[in-house]
Amino acid sequence: MPKNNNNSSTKDNKKNQASKNQLQRQSQKKQSQTLKSKFNEKKDTGIVEGVFIYTEPLTIGDFALKIGKTSAEIVKIFFKRGLMVNQNAMLTEEQMGELALEFGYDFKKEEVVSKENFFNSFKHDDNPEDLKVKPPVVTIMGHVDHGKTTLLDSIRNTHVVDGEFGGITQHIGAYQVNLDGKKITFIDTPGHEAFTEMRARGSEVTDIVILVVAADDGIMPQTEEAIDHAKAANVPIIVFVNKIDKPGSDPDKVKTELMRFNIVAEEFGGDIPFVEGSAKQKMGINSLLETIYLIAEINKLCANPNRYANGTVIEAHLDKNKGPVATVLVQGGTLKIKDIVVAGGTYGTIKDMQNERGAKVKEVIPSEPVQIIGLNDVPRAGDKFIAIPEEKIARQIAQAQAEKLAIEERSKRNTLSLDAIKAKIEEGSLKTLGIIIKADTQGTAEAVRSSLQKINIDGVRLDIIRATVGAISASDVTLATASKSIVYGFNVRPTAQVRQKAEDDGVDIRLHTIIYKMIEELEQAAKGLLDPVFEEQILGELQVRQIFKHSAVGTIAGCHVTNGTIPRGSKVRIIRDGVVIYTGELSSLKHVKDDVKEVKVGMDCGLTIKNFNDIKENDIIEAYKIEEVK
Repeated sequence: MPKNNNNSSTKDNKKNQASKNQLQRQSQKKQSQTLKSKFNEKKDTGIVEGVFIYTEPLTIGDFALKIGKTSAEIVKIFFKRGLMVNQNAMLTEEQMGELALEFGYDFKKEEVVSKENFFNSFKHDDNPEDLKVKPPVVTIMGHVDHGKTTLLDSIRNTHVVDGEFGGITQHIGAYQVNLDGKKITFIDTPGHEAFTEMRARGSEVTDIVILVVAADDGIMPQTEEAIDHAKAANVPIIVFVNKIDKPGSDPDKVKTELMRFNIVAEEFGGDIPFVEGSAKQKMGINSLLETIYLIAEINKLCANPNRYANGTVIEAHLDKNKGPVATVLVQGGTLKIKDIVVAGGTYGTIKDMQNERGAKVKEVIPSEPVQIIGLNDVPRAGDKFIAIPEEKIARQIAQAQAEKLAIEERSKRNTLSLDAIKAKIEEGSLKTLGIIIKADTQGTAEAVRSSLQKINIDGVRLDIIRATVGAISASDVTLATASKSIVYGFNVRPTAQVRQKAEDDGVDIRLHTIIYKMIEELEQAAKGLLDPVFEEQILGELQVRQIFKHSAVGTIAGCHVTNGTIPRGSKVRIIRDGVVIYTGELSSLKHVKDDVKEVKVGMDCGLTIKNFNDIKENDIIEAYKIEEVK
């Protein structure tokens, strides 16, 4: 009798699998037909009967051709608004609409899928009855010493899916765990910056963030950063209070400190769940996982597994034996061997798929991570991917995406500049103005925050994304890119590398020493009265390698030029640990024993600074000049 039951069960399983495969084939066939019909639609961007029809992003040069104007005419319009652009700059939909009206045309947007705007315009028409519950995708954040890695390891070693067949054998940037038959996917990013880089590219991969805080240490600088990143992502947060087994631990103190950041525990009337435990001792792990399931259930996380797959690249690299290797997270549909995929500006046919245990898999459903081989090049972390029915279409989309990326890199997209605030307010595209504050002391940071909160700009809400102590870092620039914010520094400076990243990413960094000057600047920008007369130009940087004391001259600094050119007599700032401690000018500059007019990058030199002798080794000396803007 049991044998007959087993045979019956096997037949049912085969029947269910056949039904599932048929449903997937029908859905995929429908998507294939939809995709082809979308690409065959003939709706061109341009003027039709006095109406400018918008179907795709255009550069200023392309837009000018469409309306029969010169690029110079359009560049001039932006210049009057305080924006410095060239003919290769990409126009937003709002900017095209405004320009069309400026030249006397009505504006209409037509939704058309093109190779250039494919990832933003192609929509999956999922029927509600096709949606199935999917596992939540979770990212763990927190201070470097508060136990993030230990927590990940404890969860992984205890609850890895099919763990009895072998644990994690390779790092693919993501993995799944299992509790009572329910799965959770963890994204194992190397830091807050990687998490935010994905968001900056328009990829929302995380459903829930776990904030890890040590009960014996409390809130630390990276804890504040993690809070900023999690809030900017606008996803539910769970706080794991770690190390409660250690002497001196005080979970209540952690809860009280987090209230300053509007992270209020449920027991205090808030909506943030707190779980206390010890990652090292594996205490509270099950409670944490159960809380994740509860949040996921409340948020009704669903996806359609019965169509072509789409998702996001988590990480990618070039393997000397395998070629381009990418870890992807499937967010919809089912990914299979031999599927043709486009990932950002790359494409290819999937030849092999492996999970985090090194096991080969034939298909991957929503919320499952997998490592794929078969792309023609290495995609970027955060690039979106989608399975395409035909290789020819996939190749065309990938080529168009690669060209679009090259144009964006050349035009150095401008996330948000202070000069452009008035124009953005008037066109209605600016509802919230994000501000990131970095200062030399906590008192200054709080004073700036308090002053900004009193500013009233019609139609715009000021959002203080971050207000912390320390030098302006690459993390600040990344966060500003993702949250479309302006960075304000008070008595702190960015390094040359951070300045270059800000320039590449189009992030506006404003440096001040007086709070009311910043307030005036913001208010004038909002009113369109911002008209800077002088502009600061950084000439170069030196690092102090050695100090010499001379009774007649004072302190002589032996320096190495790390960036740019340093002229004799230039204005300088002394920067220590990212904070400006003195501003003055050079009084002497020597190379070997000779007085020189300037020293260039890579050279060693000796120098003295007027009226300042408290120079120390490893100080950074920044040379600059002030130029009048013509």
